[in-house]
Amino acid sequence: MDKKQIHRELVFKAMRSSGAGGQNVNKVSSKVELTFIIDTSEGLSDKEKERIQLKLKSRLTNDGALILQCDEARSQHRNKDLVVKRFFEILKNALVVPKKRKPTKPTKTSKEKRLKSKKVTAEKKAGRKKPDLPR
Repeated sequence: MDKKQIHRELVFKAMRSSGAGGQNVNKVSSKVELTFIIDTSEGLSDKEKERIQLKLKSRLTNDGALILQCDEARSQHRNKDLVVKRFFEILKNALVVPKKRKPTKPTKTSKEKRLKSKKVTAEKKAGRKKPDLPR
């Protein structure tokens, strides 16, 4: 993953934000929208592209673009920084390969502990029953 190349491929769009800001909200375009098209990226290898598309399938548009928005701050520059930081965090998490699980067998002690707890539970429940009285 080439961060500088990916950063050059990002497309930003500014628009009017909603929320706090008073009159400023009606005049200034402080909301930032980041668009990144995975298929055309030269900063990612083919394997990385596949992994990202698999992991972020629900967040991608039909043409394979990842779109993020930020309007937390009142400043367009601050929102741009925030959305870029969030984008790279999402990308980093999508590229993490989970460790392969090594199957193990339960230990002798853990088996004994499980059987003992089952026996205790069975005795507890048996004590709750009404006694069988001879007729």
